[in-house]
Order: sequence, then C-alpha cells, then structure tokens
Amino acid sequence: MLSGHPLRLVLAGAVCVGAALLTSGCSSVGAASGAAAGVASGLVTSNPAIGIGVGIAVQAATDEAVGRYMRNMHEDQQNLIAALAGAMPVGETRPWAIKHTLPIENGHGQVRVTRAFGSALALCKEFVFSVQDGEGAKAHEDWYTASACQQDKGWKWASAEPAVERWGNLQ
Repeated sequence: MLSGHPLRLVLAGAVCVGAALLTSGCSSVGAASGAAAGVASGLVTSNPAIGIGVGIAVQAATDEAVGRYMRNMHEDQQNLIAALAGAMPVGETRPWAIKHTLPIENGHGQVRVTRAFGSALALCKEFVFSVQDGEGAKAHEDWYTASACQQDKGWKWASAEPAVERWGNLQ
C-alpha cells in the first residue's frame, strides 16, 4: 500500500501515466487519462467508487475525442487524394503529401488514376494510391484502391473498401 501525502501520490501517478503515454500509441491515451483522473479523484474524495466512476467517464470522453481527431486527420488525407485524383487524367501518376499542424497522420505517396466513369448521377474516377512509410531508398510503400466522385463542392472519397485496411473503421 502506498502511503504518504496525497499530492505525492498524485505526482507519482502522473509520472506513471506520462511514462505510459511516451511508450504507447494513441489507443492508450484514454486509459491513461482515465486512470490518472480516477486516482486523483479517489484520493481527493477518499471514495474508490467515485474514483472509478470518474476514471471511466474521463476514459470514455478521451477515447471519443481522440477518435474524432483521428477521423478528421484521415478525412484530410482522403479529401486531398480525392481532389488530386479528380484533377488528373486516366493513366497519370502524381505524388501526394499532407502535413498537419500536429505531426500526427502526416502522409505521402503516389496517386494513379486507373479509370473514369460517369452516370446520370455523378462523374467518378477509380484510382490506386500508395502510402509510403519512411523516406529514401529504404521507404516501404503500400498500395490501395479507391474511388472518388465529383460533388457540388469538389471531389470526395466514394469508397469504403479496401481503404478500411488503411484507415481501419475510422472512415
């Protein structure tokens, strides 16, 4: 059992949470923040039930906020690639790259339009795009297929498969 001044316990918990965040990805941010909030509120109230409740609520809110942020970053990438594909003729290949304010979900690669088709409803293009991991000769490159259709406000991503492999269920 830890003993000592409650402030020391909170600081020790904060150090542990900080270490967990530095050694893990975004998926543990909610758990770490929930644990920190639960420990802090449990110490302040001396009631573990309140600490657990606060911890669960903070974790859920943090997970939702991180998920929304990641969806926005993925949507930025998809909108950029769709606009680029919409401006290209069939057979052309161009590079794409995006840089966000926070250095999260920045990406780069190539886009190649493979087919254009239209209907009474929309003009669409199928394309392949790559996502490069790293720079230079040692960069790894994965290729995916997708389609985009022209809308009133420009070209928009129009497919869920197989891009789900790239972005998970965050489309």
